[in-house]
Amino acid sequence: MQPTEQSTIEYSIILPCFNEEGALPPLVAEVEAVFRSLGRPFEIVVVDDFSTDRTAAVAEGLRGEHASVRLVRHLRNCGQSAAVATGFRAARGRVLVTLDADGQNDPHDLPRLLERLRDSDVVIGVRARRHDSWVRRMSSRIGNGFRNLVTGDRVRDAGCALRVLKREVARELPVFNGLHRFLPTLARYQGFRVDEVEVNHRPRTSGVSKYGIGNRAFRGIYDCFAMRWWRARAVPARRFDLAAESNS
Repeated sequence: MQPTEQSTIEYSIILPCFNEEGALPPLVAEVEAVFRSLGRPFEIVVVDDFSTDRTAAVAEGLRGEHASVRLVRHLRNCGQSAAVATGFRAARGRVLVTLDADGQNDPHDLPRLLERLRDSDVVIGVRARRHDSWVRRMSSRIGNGFRNLVTGDRVRDAGCALRVLKREVARELPVFNGLHRFLPTLARYQGFRVDEVEVNHRPRTSGVSKYGIGNRAFRGIYDCFAMRWWRARAVPARRFDLAAESNS
């Protein structure tokens, strides 16, 4: 996870994708415009999680049109956490950025999150006015409350995928099926500073949601208790303050 000395990439924007052929082209165009305005080198890492539509082909086309786009493909469907972890591993930037590929996260919020990263190690978005059904909003509210009660953490919106983090944080994160939901909590357990910023949330204009109560509730409950176990055993990364490598 350490960038090479030759790497000049400042930002790696990671887009985990599963069946997002319609949403991907306009989102890539938006992301590229936002980061070109920042004036620093960047890359867009599209991680295709074995989509069953034309997402991979669309991403290949985007790679030909945009020099900033890279494509990484899973050979089988592994889930969002695995796609995020694959993006972290493939990324070459010093700052890692994640957002959903469905277009509901607004890339124009990212400069504000990056500004807050100056005083933090991780900055996560909080969807202020969600464009989701009342069922999804209510289930998220209940889920966030239960999650915070069990883990001992305080995260306002664990489901928001709009996040920025320093590269050294990703190096300390364990990879498991719930990584994308518990990234800020894991970072805090490791001794990193986590900040939250309210962000825009947009209606979905293409594709369908991949999550519902049925495929989130029981897995989320199990993962909450796993986080409680991890908290009791985590060794904060900042305890390791090495002056130099020993040659003995």
